[in-house]
Formats: sequence, structure tokens, C-alpha cells
Amino acid sequence: MDPEIANNGMGLAHLLTQNSGVGLLPFVLLVLMSLGTCYFALLKLWFAWRERRLGKQFVEQFWQHENVQQMEQRLAKEIPQDAYSRLTNVALIAIGQLERAGARPRSLGLGSPDEYLLRALRQGLAQEKIRLEQGLAFLASVGSAAPFIGLFGTVWGIYHALLAIGAAGQSSLDKVAGPVGEALIMTGFGLAVALPAVLIYNFFVRRNRLKMAELDAFAHDLFALLLTGFEPAASNVTRLAQRSAKTGGQ
Repeated sequence: MDPEIANNGMGLAHLLTQNSGVGLLPFVLLVLMSLGTCYFALLKLWFAWRERRLGKQFVEQFWQHENVQQMEQRLAKEIPQDAYSRLTNVALIAIGQLERAGARPRSLGLGSPDEYLLRALRQGLAQEKIRLEQGLAFLASVGSAAPFIGLFGTVWGIYHALLAIGAAGQSSLDKVAGPVGEALIMTGFGLAVALPAVLIYNFFVRRNRLKMAELDAFAHDLFALLLTGFEPAASNVTRLAQRSAKTGGQ
């Protein structure tokens, strides 16, 4: 650092001590945004690791069940902890509703089994997408707003620096450059807060897109399995009990 600048006390600490009220508001907002970015990044990374570990275990065990009834009994004993088990639970609940609707009058029916199950799976996928996107709106807001907040702090700092210089009657370049350059720190701080938020946002958007593609593929497999390997109690809902029994016997 330049000795003259150091002697004059120029820097972020000097800038904060010389500002109050509106001048400190951009700095406080940027600090809160930076802390919020770190919080959401660490939280979503932990949830992503946990979901991936539990989801991998569930999918491996899912295809080891001899029939759908075993899978239903397992989910009835434990709370779904990952996207795959939640999606499976939604599908099984829909199948149960089709069973109960099969014994009702036709006017109270839920429609064809495949259409109703497809709607349930779509709703389950939509809920998982909402869950994955939690916190992304905050990261996007930080990435877009932080540079402007830092710029506002710079403009406000330059404004008060010029007022102080004018009141002191000092108009030489060395007297102007110090306070103005000091005010520009806020712009750099705003960019430093925005850049990690944008990178983290893009990382999770891409990861969520891949995750939803995997869930969509699993939903297709689950849809086919339930329609070919599960028989509701009412025969007018679907006619697949014999197929399920034959599959289990093999």
C-alpha cells in the first residue's frame, strides 16, 4: 500500500467509519447476501449428498423386491427420505385410491388407471422440482442485485467525498483520488459477492436438470411396473392380478 494512503487511513475500515446510515446500508446488505450465499450453498450441497446416498440405496433395493406388494409394505413402515422413495410412495397411494374407487359407482370413479397414475407421477415430479429449486431464487437475486448495491455504495461514497473535499477547499488530484478510489471499494465488494452466487446458481441449475432427468426416467419405469405388476382389488379398474401372481411365482 502507498505510504501516503496508509498515513491518510484510506481503506475499507476508513470508508466504514466515515459513513453512517445510508452509507453503511449497502455494506450490511452485501455482508448478509454473502452469508446467505454460503448458507444456501452448504445446505444444498449437504442435502444433495444425502439425497444421492439414500436414493442410490433405495433404487438398488427397489429392483430386488419380488413384487410390488413387498415394496408397498416397506414404504408403509418407514418415512420416504429421498426423491425416489417419495415418488414411489405417491404412485402407490394413487394405486390404493384406484382400488377403493373401483368398488364405487361409475360416476365416482377416478378415470382410467393409466391416466390417473400418470397424473399422480407428474404431480410427484413437480413437487420434487419445487424441492430442488428451493434457495435458487435467493442465489439468482444475489447474483443480479449485488453489483448494483455495491455501485450504489460507491456513488454514495463519492458524493460525500466530493462534498467533504469541496467544503475543505482542496481540489488537487491527490486529494480527490484518495476518497474517490476508496469509494470504489464498494463496487468491487459487490462484484465479489455476486460472482460466487452466480457460479453456485449455475451449478445447482445444471445439477437439478440432470436430477430431474433421472427422476423422469425412474417415473417411466415405475409407471410401467405398476401397470404390469400390480392388480387392484376391483377387476373393473385393471386386470393384472394374474400377471403379478405369475411373476411372483417365477
